[in-house]
Amino acid sequence: MAAWLQSLVELERAGEPGVLITLLSVRGSAPREAGCKMVVSRDALAGTIGGGALEFQCINLARSLLSDGSSEPEQKDFPLGPALGQCCGGHVSVLFEPIRPAQFHVCIFGAGHVGRALVKLLADLPCAVRWIDNRADAFPDKLPDNVRAIVASAPQSEVAALPRGSFVLVMTHDHQIDFEIVASCLKRDDFLGIGLIGSDTKRARFTARLRRLGLSEAEIGRMICPIGVAGIASKLPTAIAVAVTAQILQASHQRNNAAQIVETSLVTASGIDSAESCQSCVRAGMERCN
Repeated sequence: MAAWLQSLVELERAGEPGVLITLLSVRGSAPREAGCKMVVSRDALAGTIGGGALEFQCINLARSLLSDGSSEPEQKDFPLGPALGQCCGGHVSVLFEPIRPAQFHVCIFGAGHVGRALVKLLADLPCAVRWIDNRADAFPDKLPDNVRAIVASAPQSEVAALPRGSFVLVMTHDHQIDFEIVASCLKRDDFLGIGLIGSDTKRARFTARLRRLGLSEAEIGRMICPIGVAGIASKLPTAIAVAVTAQILQASHQRNNAAQIVETSLVTASGIDSAESCQSCVRAGMERCN
C-alpha cells in the first residue's frame, strides 16, 4: 500500500484530520509527475510531491487549512522558477483536499431488525458506521454512504481494529457471539460506550460470566445493558433504534463538552485565574490542571 494511502487509513482509524495533496498537472520540468500524492496531518507527513521549496510551501498551506478548520478543496498554481526559485523551472497545479474525520464512530455487531433500523437513522448523522455480521446475506443490497458492511466469520476478531472513541453496539443473533464480543470490548478502555441489547436478566447473566472470565467490576461496569435512553417502552425495532441513537448522541455531546472544558482549563491554568481553571478541571473529572 502506498505511504499516502496507508496514512489516510491510519488517520481515519485515529479520528484525526489531514490534507491530501495531489499534483494535478505538470508543465515543463518538475520534481515529480502529475498524479503523485502526499498526506499532511498536524504532526506527520506521508508520501512526497518532490521535496524542495514546492513541497515545503504545500506543507505549510496544508497545515494552515487544518488550523482554519477548512473542509473545502483548494487548487493552487505554482511557477517553480519565478515563485519558488527551483531550477527545474516548470509549472504545476496542486489540489489540496482536507480530510475531516467523522464526528463520531459507531460499530454495530448484528444485522438483524434493530441493526437495520439503527443504520437507517445513523445514515443522516455525521458519523462513520461499521456494520459487522457473520452472515453475508443479512445485509441489505444498498447501504448508506457512511456505512461499511463487514462480513466476519468470527465477529469478535474485529474488535481490535475498531477506532478508539467508537460507540459499540452488540446485537447479534447469537448470545454466545454477543458474549465474546462484549468480553473483547471490555478489555479495551478507549470506547465511548459498549452497549448490549437485552434485558436486566441478560445483563445479570453476562455479568456473572464476565466475572468468571476474570474481568474486574470496573471493566464490567462499562457494559450498557439494556441500551437506549430511558422512558421509551416500545419494543418495536424503530423505537429501540431511536432510543439508542439518542443515547449515542448524548454520549458524543458529553465527550465533546468534556474535551472543551479540559482545553479551556489548560489554557486558563497558564495565567488567568487558577481558581477558575481548577473548577474547570473538577467539571471535567480531572484533578488540578497544574
